[in-house]
Amino acid sequence: MDSQKNKNRFALARHQMLDYDLIGRGITDAEVLRVMGEIRREEFVPQNYRSQAYADGPLPIGLEQTISQPYIVALMTQELRLNRDCEVLEIGTGSGYQTAILSRLAKKVYTIERLAQLAESAQAVLDRLSVKNVEFHIGDGSCGWPGEKTFDRIIVTAAVPEVPQPLVNQLDDGGLMVAPVGGAGVQELMLYEKKKGRIIRKLICDVRFVKLVGEFSFEQ
Repeated sequence: MDSQKNKNRFALARHQMLDYDLIGRGITDAEVLRVMGEIRREEFVPQNYRSQAYADGPLPIGLEQTISQPYIVALMTQELRLNRDCEVLEIGTGSGYQTAILSRLAKKVYTIERLAQLAESAQAVLDRLSVKNVEFHIGDGSCGWPGEKTFDRIIVTAAVPEVPQPLVNQLDDGGLMVAPVGGAGVQELMLYEKKKGRIIRKLICDVRFVKLVGEFSFEQ
């Protein structure tokens, strides 16, 4: 367990993250800021990287995967315009940090992770933090959630060469999806809005994510 000294140090780092990396870079959504000020990012970072938990950069979490930098997590979440009536599909559970943030802002989160070891680790952390409104699935995220369910919001937390059609199909009319789209190097973070069956696209910024491997995405 963390000593009180470590808890105080992490709390200070969390406040500095809010002030400098989020508010200082244009994150304005009060609920996103509140939640990111409450959730202990250090819980989702491997022990040997915990001292860097609040640095504004990605960190390795094993199996060639990363936890995204705080600013990008905040930006993607802000762009989703969440409310407590939203059901959210997350593609790429990873560490579970983004999942935890979504769970505080939405009605329910459905999250898919290809790598069972990561999914189980994330679920253990979220259970420890008493997060209850998350449903997990281990499988190919590019194929969407199993069955016919649709979602108010979709967030893709790994790079796709183009948005997988199964995800477009599972986005409700009037819904929003955020995804990094492009090659294996730099991608464009895109916001998609479905209106009467049409998709309206908006470029947010350039980003760099690990690849989403799957039937409708990158090959292994």
